[in-house]
Amino acid sequence: MSKTSIKHISEDYNLSEKELLKKIESFGIEMVDNKHLEGENLQLFIEMLNEEIREEKGNVIEVDNKITVQDLAESMGKSASEVIMKLMKMGTMATINQEISFDIASLVCAEFGFTLMRNDSSEVEELEIEALMDIEEDDEKDLVPRPPVVTVMGHVDHGKTSLLDAIRDTDVISGEAGGITQHIGASEVKINGQKIVFLDTPGHEAFTSMRARGAQVTDIAILVVAADDGIMPQTVEAINHAKAANVPIIIAINKIDKQGANPDKVKQELSEHGLLVEDWGGDVISVEVSAKKRINIEGLLEMVLLVAEVEELKANPNKRAVGTVIEAELDKGRGPVATVLVQGGTLRVGDPIVAGVASGKVRAMINYKGKRVKQAGPSTAVEILGLSEVPFGGDQFVEVPNDKTARLIAEKRQALQREEMLKASSKISLDALFAQMSEGKVKDLNIVIKADVQGSVQAVKQSLEKLSNDEVQIKVIHGGVGAITESDVLLASASNAIIIGFNVRPVSGSEQVAEKESVDIRTYTIIYKAIEDIKAAMSGMLDPEYVDEDTGKVEIRETYKISGVGTVAGCYVLSGKIMRSCKVRIVRDGIIIHEGELAALKRFKDDVKEVAQGFECGLSFVNYNDIKVGDIVEAYIVKAVERTIE
Repeated sequence: MSKTSIKHISEDYNLSEKELLKKIESFGIEMVDNKHLEGENLQLFIEMLNEEIREEKGNVIEVDNKITVQDLAESMGKSASEVIMKLMKMGTMATINQEISFDIASLVCAEFGFTLMRNDSSEVEELEIEALMDIEEDDEKDLVPRPPVVTVMGHVDHGKTSLLDAIRDTDVISGEAGGITQHIGASEVKINGQKIVFLDTPGHEAFTSMRARGAQVTDIAILVVAADDGIMPQTVEAINHAKAANVPIIIAINKIDKQGANPDKVKQELSEHGLLVEDWGGDVISVEVSAKKRINIEGLLEMVLLVAEVEELKANPNKRAVGTVIEAELDKGRGPVATVLVQGGTLRVGDPIVAGVASGKVRAMINYKGKRVKQAGPSTAVEILGLSEVPFGGDQFVEVPNDKTARLIAEKRQALQREEMLKASSKISLDALFAQMSEGKVKDLNIVIKADVQGSVQAVKQSLEKLSNDEVQIKVIHGGVGAITESDVLLASASNAIIIGFNVRPVSGSEQVAEKESVDIRTYTIIYKAIEDIKAAMSGMLDPEYVDEDTGKVEIRETYKISGVGTVAGCYVLSGKIMRSCKVRIVRDGIIIHEGELAALKRFKDDVKEVAQGFECGLSFVNYNDIKVGDIVEAYIVKAVERTIE
């Protein structure tokens, strides 16, 4: 151990230097220059001091919320390796700097003869934190009108992005993989001096969860339906999401310039799904537009403002900022980046915030045009930098008084999340064990998903988990944002998993590790391809189906009893052929009386491998002699047929 000053020890143990010097003298420890302890003397003094403190406290150790293995070991005067060994025996793997739950730490302390207690001040702090996270109710007099937040929904290829392009007069679609919008975007437009905020949600069914999130933070849903195509599966899903979120719907009947466009057919189909448009005596607004030809776009926006006016959308800009994370990603140069929608209060640069398990100070805010802004009021979507990690899309964010509070809340949430994961993993393994015992073998296909944004992780996870059936279970053991790293490969190796990368690539070195560990890494830019490949992998994992394939029919025309052999049948092959290796069914009066194997197949006195149609042969059966003239012998082989996932 190196030389340590009395001053440092006094700070660590919250004792004055005078008290410390008295203790050194009473313990009979030698010092260096009356100011330092070193080597064995330092180690001996620390041990004796810890022992004295333990005796004073009656073997009670007080801790805050954060308990690391090292802190716990020091509190008990034990080495970290002793504590780690105890944890391993209890079935918990932990490193020296790893945090452990209060319950696990209590058990470890009990093993060493100590009692663990929470610090009273930390409980008070927790109560204060909980109070901070409660969002105060708004007073009617503080509310001011705010712009409407609009979500554009509809079936894939029905022109959602094209419609937004027409509204924003930009061209987003050309840069999208496969021509499909795959991330939530946010933008603002102004009409008649009034602002409208647009959230662009993806159309493919795999992004159901993202679209649902979009509907929950939105005030108005624009449902895009192609005039030539009509209602499609994702259109119905979009209707259901909008209804579930209880938001008003405006129908945009797109592509009216196309040949074969039939708006009336669309209105008829909409009425079948509970949406009766105004033209037909209902209360749902419908607007016929052409995104491509820029027809009636202003009319659509005016209708949005009309609905917003009826809804009387208001918010309080003068309170702590609160809102929702729309999308989040890990940017190579900028770190965690979150697109957030401010729903109440005003968010400013420098504000400490908590978003799910992430915390931090808002370092910079970028609006939809890519320009830096200093503040964002209600109904404003901005990208924020400065978070400690990537939050989940759909997480609520709240402004808090200071950095320390933000960090404490995030740490508490992380600890809860870890505990839930530990409980879930042990619970799942027990359930799986029971299921395997009760249902026969269930095969697991473990998958690690990495994507460029959190929304894609959730979408890919949901799509793949839908493929699970009674025999093959898809288990997503980890989903994260960012490139495929060596730790992902090692996790996949330990779990016998494959890695799916969506719009990401492996970092240098991880491919070599994957090769060494025989881990399969697959990368995709379009979700359908990933689903198809997993289907193929699952098909390979399904036990083949065994089917009986008839090879021939033989009639018994004579029977002979031979001592030492049993009953032998003189037969004629009616169709196909009979082979020595095939299985047989003996049928009498249309009923199967025996299934088994051939003992011998002969032509005259010679053993043969097979006899074809139109020839005579002699047969004897394994352990069966009850055969009669006129019985039919059906010869068949058992074939293994590979099955595929539907």
